[in-house]
Amino acid sequence: MRNRREYSVVVSSAVRVDRETFERQGYLVIDDVFDPAADLDPVVHEYAARLDEMAARWHAEGLIASTYADLPFSERFAHVLNDVGPEGYRPFDITLSGPITADSPMHTGPAVFNLITHPHLLDIVEQLIGDEILSNPIQHVRIKPPEHVLNQKFQDKNTMFSATEWHQDQGVATIEVDQTEMLTVWFPVFDTTINNGCLCVVPESHTRGLLLHCPSKPGQLFDLRIPEVIRGSNGVALEMKRGSALFMHRLTMHSSLRNLSDGVRWSFDLRYQPVGQPTGRDWLPAFVARSRKDPSQEIHDWRRWADLWWRARSDVAANPSSQKPRRWTGTETLCA
Repeated sequence: MRNRREYSVVVSSAVRVDRETFERQGYLVIDDVFDPAADLDPVVHEYAARLDEMAARWHAEGLIASTYADLPFSERFAHVLNDVGPEGYRPFDITLSGPITADSPMHTGPAVFNLITHPHLLDIVEQLIGDEILSNPIQHVRIKPPEHVLNQKFQDKNTMFSATEWHQDQGVATIEVDQTEMLTVWFPVFDTTINNGCLCVVPESHTRGLLLHCPSKPGQLFDLRIPEVIRGSNGVALEMKRGSALFMHRLTMHSSLRNLSDGVRWSFDLRYQPVGQPTGRDWLPAFVARSRKDPSQEIHDWRRWADLWWRARSDVAANPSSQKPRRWTGTETLCA
């Protein structure tokens, strides 16, 4: 595994994005996209409050032995999840996942919304996909405690807690997204290293087109991987500083490493695309983050954004068939 400095171009916030390098390599790491104190610390505080809320609720319901209030966030989060199990992660994610019911939980807070709509971030996105920007609903926050503190309930579970298999973001969306200029933006809340589970990419892999994805485990169609016989090339580890962000082509192969450290590995992955193109999740809400043609379309109030998600939850719960099947069946020759 090589260090990302062999390939990536780190672009100063005062310099225009090197689109030529992005198109050649399939990704760019850009430093100083966010101010750690002004932009990221509020997210940490917001999630600490969310953990307070959920721990108090679950303790009152008898689901956890303690609220673990005396522990620092990373340890407390792990202890709470150990008691509740993997489903306990859903109230912290920023999307509706799993079977969507009328009471499915997720997190829609102002600090998260401020990251999704951050002007500096959108300035960079604009240089890569144009000035009519839609926030795509395929988005996650991944708060990965150290693997050694999670119990057996989490062994070989989903990518919210473990390493992420090699995949392309276009490959895990529905087929409607194939003509969409979807851009992935991934960034850490704290420094990411090889030891705590940083992201890895295969430079220039986006030039190979969409590759076959197979279930990571038999019968599991949500955690997908590109078979090694197809992937072939080794990846590059992207160790990143707090405040930096990775911008990826929708066909760039990437994965993440295991968190073998003693601290939490915390990141966001967001998607943006031009307004008017399919999102690949049309049962979930997209919104206009920037429009030079008609700024009145933009959403600036986090409560309006949150309301879109809660209304979508009601709609999908009432009509589960609105969720379209994934493109892969797991019966493809190389998946058998």
